[in-house]
Amino acid sequence: MNDVWKVLLSPDVQHFLAKQDRHISDRLRKGLEKLKTGDPFHFLEHYEGDDYYKFRIGTYRTLIDVDFANKLLKIQVLDHRGVIYKRKH
Repeated sequence: MNDVWKVLLSPDVQHFLAKQDRHISDRLRKGLEKLKTGDPFHFLEHYEGDDYYKFRIGTYRTLIDVDFANKLLKIQVLDHRGVIYKRKH
């Protein structure tokens, strides 16, 4: 599958990445790049109880809102796994 998906970071996610050490921010951004080509659902899991999908990058998790019609992955939340599931969006 050669579909290209666009990845959009929410302002909260952009702020989170800006606060991280550079090596962590770079690793997280590189992980998110995987979602752009091919089938992103190879990496995504449905997040129970919500309409979000989750994506794991090491010990970090993202919650993603998927716009199938426009092939857009909206990264709504990014945080450490111990924190992300306690957050309400």
